[in-house]
Order: sequence, then structure tokens, then C-alpha cells
Amino acid sequence: MEFITEPEFWVAVSFFIFLGVLFYFGVHKKLASVLDARAAEIGKELDEARRLRNEAEKVLADYRRKEGEAANEAGSIVALAAKEAEIFAAETRKSVKEHFDRRMKLAEEKIARAEADAIREVRSVAVDAAIAAAQTLIAEKLTPDRAEKLVSESIDTLKSKLN
Repeated sequence: MEFITEPEFWVAVSFFIFLGVLFYFGVHKKLASVLDARAAEIGKELDEARRLRNEAEKVLADYRRKEGEAANEAGSIVALAAKEAEIFAAETRKSVKEHFDRRMKLAEEKIARAEADAIREVRSVAVDAAIAAAQTLIAEKLTPDRAEKLVSESIDTLKSKLN
């Protein structure tokens, strides 16, 4: 029991007595109230965190719903654009075909006119050639007596037709 005579022993005993007195006279109450306040604050923070988490989940669900709606709308826009492109392509094909048909008709008409003009020109040249040949033949074979006889006959025929 020599340790009883040691000053360190009495310092330790007095320290524990001091702690006992402090604890007995309200430190434990203050400590308990501080711990209770801290627990209440942590509880409030946890409630706030839960509320924020629920709100974030709602916002996330709303954004996902909007994303789905946007994807559906984009799909319908693409489908509409494809349908409009088909309609436009069909109208363009029809327009090109009509334009081609008009051009073909105009070309056929132009060819027909050129053909008619060529036939007219050939006839005209043939008539001119026939007249020239007839003039040459008449000039070679027609004598003045025969010419006078033909003129008299023509006048007589003309008189009979006019009367």
C-alpha cells in the first residue's frame, strides 16, 4: 500500500472526485441536452435529405417522362417528314412526266410541221420542174400554126363554158 503515499495517486483520486462532482451537479444534463440537440439536428438534416431525395426522384421521373415524350414527338416528326418526302417525290415524278410528255408532243408537232413543209417544198420543186419541162417540150414541139390553133380552140371552149 505504498501507492497511497504517492502524490500521483491522490491527484488521480481528486480528479475522479472532481469528475463525479461535475457529473452529479449537471454536466451530464448539459451533455445530454447537447447530445439530444445534436441528435435532433441530425434528424432534421436526415428528414431534409429524404425530402430532397424524394423531390429529386420526382424531378428525375418528370425529366424521363419528358424525354420519352420528346423521343415520341421526334419519331412522329421523322415519320411525317418521310411521308411528306414521299409525297413530294411522287409529285415531282408526276411533274417531270408531264413535262416530258409536253416536250415529246411539241417535238412530234415540230417534226410533223417540218415534214409538211418538206412535202410542200418537194411538191413546189416538182411543179416548177414539170412546168420547166413542159415549157421546154412545148417550145420544141409547138409550131406557130399549132399554137394559133390551140389558142382558138381554148377561146371557143371558154366561150361555151361561160355562156
